[in-house]
Amino acid sequence: MHLMKVDPRALKDNPDRARRTKATPQADALLLATIKAVGIIQPPVIFPETGGGNGYIIDAGHRRVQQAIVAGLEEIEVLVAEPSNDNGAMRSLVDNIAREPLNAVDQWRGIERLVALGWTEEAIAVALALPVRQVRKLRLLANILPAMLDCIAKGNMPNEQQLRVIAAASLDEQSAVWKANKPKKGDPDVSWYKIANGLTKKRMYARDASFGDDLAQAYGIEWAEDLFAPGDQDNRYTVNVEAFLGAQQEWMTQHLPKRGVIAETNSWGEVTLPPKAERVHGKPGKSDRAAMYLDREGKVQTVHFRMPEPQKPNKKGQTDDTGNDDVVMAKPRPDVTRSGIAMIGDFRTDALHEALERGPIEDDTLMALLVLALAGRNITVASGAGDDVYGFARMERHAVRLVADDGTLAHDMVTLRSAARAALIDALSARVNRSDSGIVARIAGAAIGADGFLPNMGTEDFLDCLSRVALERSCKETPVLPRARVRETRAALVEHFATGRFVHPAALFAPDAAEIAKWLSSNTIAANDDEDVDAAAATVAEDTVDEKPGEFLDAAE
Repeated sequence: MHLMKVDPRALKDNPDRARRTKATPQADALLLATIKAVGIIQPPVIFPETGGGNGYIIDAGHRRVQQAIVAGLEEIEVLVAEPSNDNGAMRSLVDNIAREPLNAVDQWRGIERLVALGWTEEAIAVALALPVRQVRKLRLLANILPAMLDCIAKGNMPNEQQLRVIAAASLDEQSAVWKANKPKKGDPDVSWYKIANGLTKKRMYARDASFGDDLAQAYGIEWAEDLFAPGDQDNRYTVNVEAFLGAQQEWMTQHLPKRGVIAETNSWGEVTLPPKAERVHGKPGKSDRAAMYLDREGKVQTVHFRMPEPQKPNKKGQTDDTGNDDVVMAKPRPDVTRSGIAMIGDFRTDALHEALERGPIEDDTLMALLVLALAGRNITVASGAGDDVYGFARMERHAVRLVADDGTLAHDMVTLRSAARAALIDALSARVNRSDSGIVARIAGAAIGADGFLPNMGTEDFLDCLSRVALERSCKETPVLPRARVRETRAALVEHFATGRFVHPAALFAPDAAEIAKWLSSNTIAANDDEDVDAAAATVAEDTVDEKPGEFLDAAE
C-alpha cells in the first residue's frame, strides 16, 4: 500500500461497498466544513480497476471523496491498496462495521453481496463475529417491501416479532397494508404494530401435526421455517390452514380406534360428545369409547366417554332407549370452504353490478329489478358497491339526478335508466357480509345474464378452497386427469384455465327449485291481505282523480 495524489473526480464508486444509505444532510455539512478547514485527515483507500480498466475504484472513503469534490479540491491524497478477489466486499463491510454499526438494511445488502460471491452463511458469521441465526434473520429483509426498507434504513426498525410477520407475507400483501398504514409526509414514525397486525395470518405448526410427510405432500402443505422462534423446537409452519386441518382430519380417520368417533367442537372449543354420553376423566375402561377431535390450535386431541346401559324391555317388549351403538361421524369437508363461499359472493356481486351497468335490460325488467332490490335482506340499504355500507345515503345521489330545481320530476329516459342502474348496483349485493341481499340478488343476476360476467375462477386462490372431491369433479369437462396429490391436480387445472374460463357451479346465480319454493311459500300474501292492498290502491286512485281531474282528461286526450 502506498500514498499518492489523484483528482477526486477521476475515482470510481465501488459497486460492492457496504454502506449505501445516504448520510443525513447535517452529517454531510459537518464533513464538508471539516474538509474546507483542515482538509482530509485520513486519506481514502483505493485500488486499481481490474478486468481491463486503467482507473481506480474507491475502497473506503466515498463520503470523503464526494465532499472533497463539493469543496472544489483539485487533488487529494489517497492510499492505494492491492485489489482483492471479492472486489473489496468483505473489507468494506468489516471496515464500516468497525467504524460505525451499519443499519440493518446495509448489513443485509452486504451479506447478500458476499453470498453472491460464494461466501457461506457460516463463513460470514465467523468473519463478522455474528451468530449464524442473526445472519439468517438479516437475510429475511430480502422479503420486505422496498418502501418499508427505506424506513428501516433510517433507524425506524420493527421488533423481531413484527419483522417475522411482515417477512412472511407476499410483496402484494405488504404493498396493500403499507398503502393503508404508511406514515404521513413529514412524520418519521411508522406504526409497525398496525402493519404487522394487518399481515398476521394463522399459523399451523409442524410440531402440532399428527400426520406425516405423505399426507403433507398429498394436501400440498409446504413448511416454512420460523427463524425468530426459539431454536430448541420444531419451528416449521404453514399458513395453509385448510390443507393442514384437512390432513389432520384424514389422519384421524385412518387412526380412529375401534368403536371410536370423530367429534366436533362448540364455539368455546369444547368437544361435543354424542347425546347421553358421559365423559370419562380418569383411566378409561374396556367398554369406554374414544372421541378424537381438533382443538383451536389444530392439534388432535382424544377424550374418552361411556354411553348409558340400554334399558330393559317393559311388559310390552319395548325399550325406552335404543342402546349405545350410535356412532357420531364427523361432517365431511364441504366441496367449497367458507373462504370459497365468500369469494363466490364477491364474484357474484361484481358480475351482477357489471351486468346492471352494461348488460341489455328491458324497461319492464328494470322496474321489476327495482322491486326485487327493495325486497333485499340488506335494506336499510347496506350497500355492497363500496366501502361505505350505508347505502341509504348513496341512494340520494341517484335520486337528485331525476329532480329539477323546483322539486318536480324532470328527466329523460336515458337519465332514468342510468339512475335506475346505479341505484340497483348500490342496492343489490351477494357478498357474505351485512350487505347480502339474499335470494333476490341471485334471481336478479339470473334475469339479466350476470353469469356471463363472472370471472375466471380457475385460479390458485379459488381452487385452493375446493375439497379433493370437488377439485376432481372440476376435471370432468377438461382433459386434465386427477393426480395423486391435490396440489398437483390444482396446479394442472390452473395451467389449463390460464387461457380459458372456469366458473364453479356453486357460483351460478340461478337458485335451485327448493330455494325458490321455500322463498315463495314463506312470502306469499294471504288472500285477505291481497284484497286489502287492492282496496287501498283503488281508494288512492279515486282520491287522485277527484283532486286533479284535468290531468287525467289531458292524458286521455
